[in-house]
Amino acid sequence: MQTTNSSDKHQLANIAVNLGLVYNIILALLKTFFGIVGHSRALLADGINSTADVVYYIIVKVLLFLSKKPADKEHPYGHQQLESVASLVVGAFVLTTAIAIFWNSINSAFDFIINGQKEIPLGWLVLVIALATVFSKIAMYFYTQNIYRKTKNPAVRALAMDHRNDILAAGAAAIGLQLSRLRFYYLDPAAGAVVAIFIFLTGIDIIRESSFELMDTLPDENFRKSIVQTSKLVPEIIRVSRIGVHRFGSKFILNLTVEIDGKLSVHDGDTLADKFEDALKERFTGSLLRTNIHYHPEQK
Repeated sequence: MQTTNSSDKHQLANIAVNLGLVYNIILALLKTFFGIVGHSRALLADGINSTADVVYYIIVKVLLFLSKKPADKEHPYGHQQLESVASLVVGAFVLTTAIAIFWNSINSAFDFIINGQKEIPLGWLVLVIALATVFSKIAMYFYTQNIYRKTKNPAVRALAMDHRNDILAAGAAAIGLQLSRLRFYYLDPAAGAVVAIFIFLTGIDIIRESSFELMDTLPDENFRKSIVQTSKLVPEIIRVSRIGVHRFGSKFILNLTVEIDGKLSVHDGDTLADKFEDALKERFTGSLLRTNIHYHPEQK
């Protein structure tokens, strides 16, 4: 089975960040400019979202660079938790952007309803840009998601989720633009509000996942089952009674308690623990930093 080492994972993560940064700079300029020129609040809202993307992409890039620093006296486990911090930063920016866009869009919608249409009808170029954003973001999402599968980097996962969010948001903006072209002008800022809702939900999801990582929450039930199944490779281990994990970005340390036959010697227990640790290293190649195994007699 081919694995990806730490250096390659950092390089892949940086590629995802750099590509997304350049792409969002272009999107921010295009959508903001044509949102203003074309008098489209939905497209302008999406342009503001892309501008915020540029800011937090830069922050994520800095944090990923710092996460490569080796362990030192103050940080004996290294600096890889900065990957989760970077994910948290993305989520915070996404939430802030969503609230700002939603408030502005609702105000604009009420203004249209009360005061009537005062804007120039939207041009076809504005709609083309919105649709181009949808299809290009689909490509960006699958590319970034593929890098996440290889690196398991939480920051890259957050960026992939933001790309997915942008697909839905840009789609809502395109629908609002088309409705405006059909003279349903108030539905364009309403589409901006829909954009904000999609962005907000993604921000909540990103913050929830990154918080779980910083709080050392077990990834999922499949992770627990994988550890239990691995223990069966060492028949003398009766059961795994406790699983603890310290997560450091895409890597983790396991703290396990296992039950063995109480008649076995301390030497035998150490041998079983070493076998189990070797099996876990094989199962979680490239992700498992260390395993601490405590064994005690079977609890009947």
